[in-house]
Amino acid sequence: MAEPASIDGHCLCGGVRIELHSPSPEVEICQCGMCRRWGGAFYSAQSGKEAVVHGEGSVTVYRSSEWAERAFCSACGSNLWFRFLPTGNRSFSAGLFDAAAKAEIELEIFADEAAEWCRLAGDHPRQTGAQVIAEAKAAGFSFD
Repeated sequence: MAEPASIDGHCLCGGVRIELHSPSPEVEICQCGMCRRWGGAFYSAQSGKEAVVHGEGSVTVYRSSEWAERAFCSACGSNLWFRFLPTGNRSFSAGLFDAAAKAEIELEIFADEAAEWCRLAGDHPRQTGAQVIAEAKAAGFSFD
């Protein structure tokens, strides 16, 4: 079965709509403490090559660290995306897209920080926080 050219998603109130072009057939899961605090559990991300966001006037952006920002709908509070500032890449909350419900886990990062009540079963790649940071530093990103 061919992968869809795009998928559509929206926040809880529908005020922000997202068209994600060339979406990944898999999701990435982040178990870091910041993502857990932001979303109440792990953060599940759906990525694509391009995205069109409708209703950006309803989006609030929060600078969550020196290297990242997170966005949410100003009306309903739905988490929308995580942006890695050194590259500008955005990862959209997989829960925004009905089509992502059947996606497999591509990678679980900061797996060593997972809460006991939030551990994921299954045979998928996992990286510790130290591995993620080391990989990013090797690629030339600075977290200082």
